[in-house]
Amino acid sequence: MTHLFEPLRIREVTFRNRIALSPMCQYSSTNGFANDWHLVHLASRAVGGAGLVMTEAAAVEARGRISPQDLGIWSDAHIEALARTVSLIHNFGAVAAIQLAHAGRKASTSKPSKGGKFIDESQEGWRPVVSSSAIAFSKESPVPEALSIEGIQQVIQAFVQATKRSLQAGFKVIEIHAAHGYLLHQFLSPLVNQRQDDYGGSFENRTRLLREVVEAVREVLPESYPLFVRLSATDWVDKGWDIEQSIAISDKLKSLGVDLIDCSSGGVIPGINIPVKPGYQAQFAERIRKEANIPTGAVGLITSPEQADQIIRSGVADIVLLGRELLRNPYWPHLAAKELGHEKHWPVQYDRAWL
Repeated sequence: MTHLFEPLRIREVTFRNRIALSPMCQYSSTNGFANDWHLVHLASRAVGGAGLVMTEAAAVEARGRISPQDLGIWSDAHIEALARTVSLIHNFGAVAAIQLAHAGRKASTSKPSKGGKFIDESQEGWRPVVSSSAIAFSKESPVPEALSIEGIQQVIQAFVQATKRSLQAGFKVIEIHAAHGYLLHQFLSPLVNQRQDDYGGSFENRTRLLREVVEAVREVLPESYPLFVRLSATDWVDKGWDIEQSIAISDKLKSLGVDLIDCSSGGVIPGINIPVKPGYQAQFAERIRKEANIPTGAVGLITSPEQADQIIRSGVADIVLLGRELLRNPYWPHLAAKELGHEKHWPVQYDRAWL
């Protein structure tokens, strides 16, 4: 029976176990550049034993950042600092992944420690922000510009160029962020997408941008490297994006060369009451895995080794992505291995930790 510490091979990339660091914004960049914080934060999770270490959302355009302090990969100048971090991740036995993202209408906010409010040019913010339609995220947020067809093509090319830069930096896995109310999700969800052209209305049209991004990225990504997509499996709102549509798009994405669906939820509109509890999103990973017949990742309040192991053993998902738990303890995978009775794999420098 498959378990948490069984290696996983996707295409020509092998992960030493089924534990992944979930992408989490660090709000520590200047002009999109990775720095020593990113190096230590990410490399320490590789030392800690994770099989997959993923960066926070890296903006494919400067206007696609959530905050002025977000990581970016919209310029060739960003490659060098990321390459240093990638090299360390690989040297310490994990696989390095990057999440490519565009915030759309949720861009230009202050970082959470400063309130997370929408900011303008006087506070390091920017205008315009863009979306599928000219509908603001909230009463406090700016009304975005609806992307033109030309603008949509520019976004697709931004993802392509970001992928090429990611490959130059040495990343072996690309994840496209189409969740949490950011730009690609703003096209998927009928709560936001009110377009009347080929990118709005029907399911086929609302999913067109994501499919075109995936096709364009897969074309420049080596056949040997995996491609992931993060979806919000549901908006948690009637008449919004839902699990049935997520299953349908996952099936289409599989045929376009996507290898794994990273299953999250929510984020497209504020103030929604989400029934948060341990493992509350794993149900979406299970349904997509079984009904679209594609590997999935489970995320969301996964904290204990037994819980994570059961998700893998029971066929709910193929990997578990840990966020806050790996922030609290970067060595969680080593401790989980000991608790679950697997062979120790501490770095030799830390062998005494087992005494």
